[in-house]
Amino acid sequence: MSKPPFKLVSAVAMATLLAGCSTVRAVNDERAEALAAESVPPVPDQWTSVRERVGPVDVGWIAAFNDPVLTALVEEAQRNNRNLQAAAASVRRANAFARQAGAPLLPSVGLSADAARTEVFEGPGSGNRFGVGLQVSYEVDLWGRIAAGEAAAIASAQAAEADYIFAQYSIAASVARTYFLVIESREQADVAAGIVDALTEIVRIVNLRFRYGFASEYDTSLAEADLQSARDSLAAARNGEIEALRALEALVGRYPAGLLETAENLPGVPPPPGAGLPSQLLERRPDVIAAERDVAAALNSLSVARAARLPSLSLSTSVGGSSAQLENILDPVNLAWTLAGNLLAPIFQGGALDAQVDIAQADVDAAAAIYADTAINAFTEVESALDRGVFLRTRREALETSVARSRNALRLSNLQFGQGEIDLFDVLGTQQRVFGAESSLLAIKRAQLNQYVELSLALGGDWRNATPIAVEPEQ
Repeated sequence: MSKPPFKLVSAVAMATLLAGCSTVRAVNDERAEALAAESVPPVPDQWTSVRERVGPVDVGWIAAFNDPVLTALVEEAQRNNRNLQAAAASVRRANAFARQAGAPLLPSVGLSADAARTEVFEGPGSGNRFGVGLQVSYEVDLWGRIAAGEAAAIASAQAAEADYIFAQYSIAASVARTYFLVIESREQADVAAGIVDALTEIVRIVNLRFRYGFASEYDTSLAEADLQSARDSLAAARNGEIEALRALEALVGRYPAGLLETAENLPGVPPPPGAGLPSQLLERRPDVIAAERDVAAALNSLSVARAARLPSLSLSTSVGGSSAQLENILDPVNLAWTLAGNLLAPIFQGGALDAQVDIAQADVDAAAAIYADTAINAFTEVESALDRGVFLRTRREALETSVARSRNALRLSNLQFGQGEIDLFDVLGTQQRVFGAESSLLAIKRAQLNQYVELSLALGGDWRNATPIAVEPEQ
């Protein structure tokens, strides 16, 4: 008696699996890398926006702020943010699809059992019938169609995982930016409160002078108008702080009660991070990696569509027994096996198979275009963030000088007012200039922190696993 047919089918299955699956994936992965590279314009050897800091891209850019509260909030968001949870579920779903797509590469085995009772109305013929069987079926992947389908699903799962990683980075960046907005809003409210206090005193003095005839009604009206404008600015600043707090609580997965505690002052800006090289960005940034994996998935789907136009070969075998007596069902006399093969070649499908190839080719072209757009967008974000860092440093230096000079001017104007050399409104104008410069400086400090976050995100650096940099908080 020859060897059981299911062993033969299994041997064929494993041979085809080993020969086909790895070859299809390797070929299409190489084609995906080549197609992605061709879709991107020539990349310079270094960033055009900056000539320094071309060292390795830093990791741990959240820890670089040396703010334990911020670090704890980012970690809380990673655990609780609903968008991240949805992205994680998408990764699990994509991996399950990949396992499902690869299942036909192995034989399908099933066990059947049946029992029947026959009764005749008259005469003999009544009796029982018991049967048991083992069925094995397998489609020989002659042209790599099934392997390509599995490879497409695996590439899609890899893209989903890369998207999930980039979503983690993006959530970390969003938490940091919102955290800085909360602190700046609070500090802006303090500046606005200082303006209100100063103007309240001005109104008191002007009303007192008006009572004794040393000021006009125009003076009192102008002072009161300035005070009410300052109160409006203070209310807006406090409302901005509450709204930012609620947004931050929502990001980390808390109820938006506006009760979250943060640091009192903005942290210092860490030193500019290493920017690496433009060519390395495409291999590191998760959203670019995801786009390249989408190209690979599309190419594998194209292979599936092309192979669908070719003949398919299916093998099946079964072993089973049938007997009127249950105890004799496995008696060799009652056992039988079969082996069958089925070759199916498509002849006419109304153009459906050719249309599927055209659809798959269009998907490849679209994926390549999306990859190019994603890569160019990544380059743009890095170049713009590098430029912004240079200009923000220049602006901050100018504003720090402006604040220092304005404060000195206010000191001198107070002395001149005390000696009667200038009017009270001259002092008020100088004081407003000081507050305006301080407010602008706060905005620039937050812009610099945001620029550091945006550059780190654009470079694709991980926000975890780094030693905190010693950075003094802003004064």
